[in-house]
Parts: sequence; C-alpha cells; structure tokens
Amino acid sequence: MPGIELKHERVAAVLAREIRSGLVRRGARLPAEVELARRFSVSRNTVRAALAVLTDDGLIATRTGKGSFVLFDGRPLDGRLGWTHALSEQGVETRMRTVKIALERDPGLAGRLGLDDPDVIVIERVRQLSDGVPISLERSRIPALESLRDLPGRGLDNGSISTTLSRAGLHLDHCEQRLRGRPLNHAEAALLGRPEGTWFLHTERTSWTAADTFAEQADCLLDPEHFELSLSYGF
Repeated sequence: MPGIELKHERVAAVLAREIRSGLVRRGARLPAEVELARRFSVSRNTVRAALAVLTDDGLIATRTGKGSFVLFDGRPLDGRLGWTHALSEQGVETRMRTVKIALERDPGLAGRLGLDDPDVIVIERVRQLSDGVPISLERSRIPALESLRDLPGRGLDNGSISTTLSRAGLHLDHCEQRLRGRPLNHAEAALLGRPEGTWFLHTERTSWTAADTFAEQADCLLDPEHFELSLSYGF
C-alpha cells in the first residue's frame, strides 16, 4: 500500500543516513549480511535488497576480497555494478553510443539457462572514452517482462541497465563470469573502428537476483590495450 515503508527500504534508509553523516567512513567495509540481518531482525534476502538500493544510489560498491577482477589501465573494476559505475569510481569518464535496443527471441539462451520464455530485450552499446575512442562493445540480454517490453521505444532509465532492472524489480545479487580472448568479426570491427580479426577480451556474465531469477546476460568485448584480468588468491 502507498505510504508503507518496506523492510528493505527501512534498512537502506538507516544505512544511508549513517553513510551520509560520516558515521560509516568512506571506503569502510559494511558489516557482513548475517550481521546486518541480526541487527535489523530481517532476513538476508531483505539485507541484499537494501544493499541493492544503496548500490543504485551510489552509496556503496559491493566487492569480494579475493577472486578475479577486470582492470582498466591497471585499476581494479567491479563489473557487477556495470562498467559505467565501475569506471567512474576510478575517475574514468566514458560515454555510451546505443547501437540497438530490440525485442528478440533467443531460444538458445532460454535452453542454456532453463528459462520458460525465450523473449529477451537485446541492448547493444559501444563505450567510448572522452576523446571518442571506442574501448568496448557491450551486448546485454534481459528478460522481456511486461514492464520492459517498451524499452525499444523509451530507452533505458537514466541510461543505465542496472537502474532499469532495479526499477523492474530485478535487483542483481550474484553472477557467474567467464573471460577469454577472441578476434573481432566484421560487424564488431566496424562498430569499434578496428581491423577485422583484432583480438579483444571477451567477458560473458550471467546475473541473477537473490531469488535466483534470471536478470541479465552480458557479453562484452573489451580493448586489451586498456583492460586486463587480475587474479588474487588466498592460502
């Protein structure tokens, strides 16, 4: 009902006040999900939804201490937040050129992920540095929910896929990502202004909500002159 604050909104509001007031210093690590759940007497799913709100508001960036990270010019990026947010955190300003937003059927993706509906919204964009040099080609496929089927006509909310998904009730919670190198085909090379056959890094990331609902399949071609993969391990 209108006017009723949901549990995750209450948790997010409290944490946001603490961050903005300086009670939680910039760059400090928030308590673990289980600790926050205990503090607010809520479930971990509620905590995750609250953290997603804080992430969308740009107040926090969730990342793990060990694992694999994509670097841009030697600086670590957290791609789970979206490349725009991750690059901006490192002081790298970029702009996006939208190639297409279209409703398509993808039975192959539906079969691999066990989805009932093969309809997806395909979003294809080229990322450029401030001087106009293309550094990545990013293709995302998101569920064709009823509230998202008009995206080809209206565009992304605030130009952001993560914001668009969040407003549709799809809060990104966890993902799987693979990375390999491969040569650009003719169409990709034309979009990126490179010779056909130029090798780029290719990341494939599949993201789900806390309830394991499919949220996004993102395929990104990254310029290896700027992007690289860094691995860290614990012993």
